[in-house]
Amino acid sequence: MTQQTIFNATHRALGAKMVDFGGWDMPIHYGSQIDEHHLVRRAAGMFDVSHMTVVDLRGPRVREFLRHLVANSVDKLQKSGKALYTAMLNERGGVIDDLIVYFMDESWFRLVVNAATRDKDLAWITAQAKDFDVEVRERPEFGMVAVQGPQAREKVLGLLREDDRAPVSKLARFSARQAHTLDGVEVFVARTGYTGEDGFEVIVPEAQTVAFWNALLAAGVKPAGLGARDTLRLEAGMNLYGQDMDESVSPYEAALGWTVALDADADGKPRDFIGRDVLEKQKAHGAPRQMIGLVMDEKGVLRHGQKVLTAHGEGEILSGTFSPTLGKAIAFARVPAGEIALNVPGAVHVDIRGKQVPVRVVKFPFVRDGASLVPTV
Repeated sequence: MTQQTIFNATHRALGAKMVDFGGWDMPIHYGSQIDEHHLVRRAAGMFDVSHMTVVDLRGPRVREFLRHLVANSVDKLQKSGKALYTAMLNERGGVIDDLIVYFMDESWFRLVVNAATRDKDLAWITAQAKDFDVEVRERPEFGMVAVQGPQAREKVLGLLREDDRAPVSKLARFSARQAHTLDGVEVFVARTGYTGEDGFEVIVPEAQTVAFWNALLAAGVKPAGLGARDTLRLEAGMNLYGQDMDESVSPYEAALGWTVALDADADGKPRDFIGRDVLEKQKAHGAPRQMIGLVMDEKGVLRHGQKVLTAHGEGEILSGTFSPTLGKAIAFARVPAGEIALNVPGAVHVDIRGKQVPVRVVKFPFVRDGASLVPTV
C-alpha cells in the first residue's frame, strides 16, 4: 500500500503531479521541474522530506555502538548538535544505507535514514544494538521540510523566535540545534541538505508541520518536487541510494572513500566496525570498480542503464540527467577500476541506441553554489 506524508492533501491543493517514490505518494513537480530547479539555485525552494525516517538512539553506550555500526568515526562528533555523514555497511562491506548521525549528548544520538530502506535499516540497527543495551526509537510523530537555496536560511530564520534566530544563524554547516517557531513550537533545525545549496532541514512535530509549510509559503518560499531534487543532487555530486549504491557496492566503489575512517580505538586497536576487513583490503589493493562523473557535450540525455565503454572494460550509467544549470547531460557511471584521462572527449564512450557517443570524464560535483565546476573544451 502506498504511504502518504502529512503534506499529501497540501501537495494536491498546490497542483502537484504525484508519483510513487519508494512506496510513498510524493510530488514530482508542481508545474515545471526546471523552474523549480532554478528556483533553488537562485533563491529558495522547499521540499517535503517527511518520508525520511528519524531514529533516536539512547543509552550510556550509544557512542560505543555507533563506533561499531558505521564506517565513519563518530569520535569526530564532540560538540552537541554536530552532524556526520556516513554509511552503514554489511559484513561484505556493502552499503546498507547512507545516513546522517547527529550528536546531541553522550546518551542521545539522532539518525536520519532513507525512506525506501526504513524497514531493513530499523531491523539491522535494532539487531546490532542489542549487545550494547541501546534503545532504538523511531520517531514517526515528526514531519520534515528541507528549505534550500541562497535565500533559504533567512526565510527560515524569519519564522523563528527572536531569541533563537541568532543561535540558529550561527550554526555551522552540518550542525543542528533545537529552536522555536513564532508560535512556540519546538523544532530541530539542521544546516544540512541534498541540493548542493545552503539551507536547513527542519524536523517539526507532525501536528504543526503543515502550518510551518504554510508559513514558508506566506514568506515567499515556493515548493519543489522530487524531479528538481534529483537534478540538484546529481549536479551537486550526491549519491542516490538504490541507484548509485546498494548492498553490493562498497563506499570505495561509490566514491565515498572520504566517509571511511580506518581509525583506532582509545586503546590503539583498530576500530571494529562492520565491514572493516573488506574495506581494509580494498584500501590496500584497490576496489575492483570505480564511480566516475560524465559530461556529454553533444545533444541528448544520459540515462540510467546505458552501457559505458572504457579502455578497462564495460560499465554502466547509474544516475543520468539533463543538467539545467550546465545545459548539457551529466551522469554518474560505475566502470572497472583503472586510470582514465580527465576532460578528454572520447576517453570514454556511451552506447546510446547502438551509437557510441563520446563523453568526458570529469570530477564531481558538477555544480557548486550555483556555478559550473565543469571545465570547457
